[in-house]
Amino acid sequence: MENQTSSLVERYIFGVDIGGTTVKIGLLDMDGHKIEVWEIPTRTEDEGKNVLPDIAEAIRNKMTERGIKDSQVVGVGAGAPGPFGDDGTIFKAVNLGWSEFNMKDELHDLVKIPVKCGNDANVAALGEYWMGGGQGYKDMLMVTLGTGVGGGIIHNGKIFNGATGAGGEIGHIHINDDETLVCGCGHKGCLEQYASATGAVLLMNRLLEESDEECVLRGTDFMCKDIFDAAKKGDKLANEAITRYGEYLGKGLAMIASTINPEIIVFGGGVSKAGDVLFDLVRPSFEKYVFPGAKRTKFALAKLGNDAGIFGAAKLVLDSVSKNEN
Repeated sequence: MENQTSSLVERYIFGVDIGGTTVKIGLLDMDGHKIEVWEIPTRTEDEGKNVLPDIAEAIRNKMTERGIKDSQVVGVGAGAPGPFGDDGTIFKAVNLGWSEFNMKDELHDLVKIPVKCGNDANVAALGEYWMGGGQGYKDMLMVTLGTGVGGGIIHNGKIFNGATGAGGEIGHIHINDDETLVCGCGHKGCLEQYASATGAVLLMNRLLEESDEECVLRGTDFMCKDIFDAAKKGDKLANEAITRYGEYLGKGLAMIASTINPEIIVFGGGVSKAGDVLFDLVRPSFEKYVFPGAKRTKFALAKLGNDAGIFGAAKLVLDSVSKNEN
């Protein structure tokens, strides 16, 4: 009878998504159901020394509030914006003020619960694979189209990190030999310079400079969404801008698909809110450049939004538990 009772005890996972402004924390059950999600500020001052203690305090306070015992928490999963080694070392996180240290060990020492951690984009990709747009597939590429272009590769259901944690940095594939502007990574002509939200604005501004043609965006302080909206309303130059956008993104994704051959590419980030029209823009260029054997790659939109990171972080823990049990 005693064993029956102990087997019915609820078990939980905390998923943590560390951003430059806020830290999102989720409490989930073992089946991946969200119980509660909340945020705390990311205190990046003093080289981010308060970030992990704040996370540990928030988790311990939530456990006290809900009467959750240490023995009921399977682990804490966390994603952070930087490359990770297999041992949980984060090599650098500029947005957080962090230099190299073992994040896994430090957070474990603070929270006193097993910890798994990884790059935030990879972790978000794992979340979409588990509970979002990539459900049902074993090999997936996640592309995040926001201020920059991020990516995450899932191979056979696992995150592909690469030798030094740089696997999935698809935004810095070289795509244009003629570019004169320098990308944030220090190179020129990266995919991110054209396929991000800021890249779409760059392409639009260049078209406005090249042409005297009428455009509803001329003389305005427009953003990426405005370009897509203008194109939908029939603005010729805006339509040309998003066509070029699609050509660059399609070519970049074709290079990746020809290398890793994913079953599906899942599109997330702010630009993905354009919806299925994005697929129509990308597909012609993708099919033009992709290796024939990878032409059947499916496209899908991400489903989890800002929750992808907490789901992926929780999945890191579940995978670790499953591995240990086997």
